[in-house]
Amino acid sequence: MTAEIETRIAESFARQGLMGSFGAEILSVSAGHVVLQAPIRSAAQQQHGFAHAGLTFALGDSAAGYAALTTMPPDREVVTSEMKINLLAPGTGAFLRAEGRVIRAGKRLVVVTAEVFRDDGEMVALMQGTMIPVSATA
Repeated sequence: MTAEIETRIAESFARQGLMGSFGAEILSVSAGHVVLQAPIRSAAQQQHGFAHAGLTFALGDSAAGYAALTTMPPDREVVTSEMKINLLAPGTGAFLRAEGRVIRAGKRLVVVTAEVFRDDGEMVALMQGTMIPVSATA
């Protein structure tokens, strides 16, 4: 893991309007692994007061995508091709934490997973998906 990759991810993350709207932050970055966290604000809750699945999905997708980005050369970035989510428990408490991991990084596909937890440590969602490398200038 290099400082350049950490800087690249931090700069990219800062450009994500949705993550900014959610108040999300990067907790850690390492090779093939990124952890993000976001508060469960009232604007991101559904009608029962739980974290909306949109928050859960977006946080997990971003954590997995940035984990994939740690495996890319400087001239490549990634976009999500597909992502499956299993919602396992209500998103309650003060925040959600998403841990994205690379399962396998290939030239054309990067298989990723993300686990999303609430503040008491219970898993809220399990996600698996595929990222596709694209030109960094795209």
